[in-house]
Amino acid sequence: MKIFLIGYMGAGKTTVGKLLAKKINYSFIDVDCFIENRYRQTIAEIFEEKGEAGFREIEHRVLEEIISYEKVVVSTGGGLPCFFDNMELMNQAGITIYLKENSNELVKRLISKNQKRPLIKGKAPEELQTFIETSLKEREPFYNQARFIIDVKSCHTKQDMNQWIEELLIHITE
Repeated sequence: MKIFLIGYMGAGKTTVGKLLAKKINYSFIDVDCFIENRYRQTIAEIFEEKGEAGFREIEHRVLEEIISYEKVVVSTGGGLPCFFDNMELMNQAGITIYLKENSNELVKRLISKNQKRPLIKGKAPEELQTFIETSLKEREPFYNQARFIIDVKSCHTKQDMNQWIEELLIHITE
């Protein structure tokens, strides 16, 4: 079985993914880290060198490779489900889970990280809020194709996440 966690940047995919993988004794892959290790460049450097289109092609090829793995929890980049046939590929290959978070909470989580993330680099809080709201509207049709949609607004402590993961496991093993 493969489990793909999708959602906007800052929604908690990596945090939840690591906990979930440990709980079920699966490997964990963060797609962005996988790309950085494979290409020996940061995501920001790849964006700068190849542009978003070039990055999305790399992301797609990496997803095609990861799909061949077994017993893995995959944390995707926020935009990965929205390009090529990535969402369809993930739905066919395993279980997709959309970690849904509201734009206000995403702004709080991302404001301190906006220099590291190419799509939000240097944005002031008001610009960031507008950008997130706009891109969430564009991405939600893709995110909503996930098999499970989980509202994570109540998942802020490790205890909350562990409880949520227990409930999730009941659903995905049915």
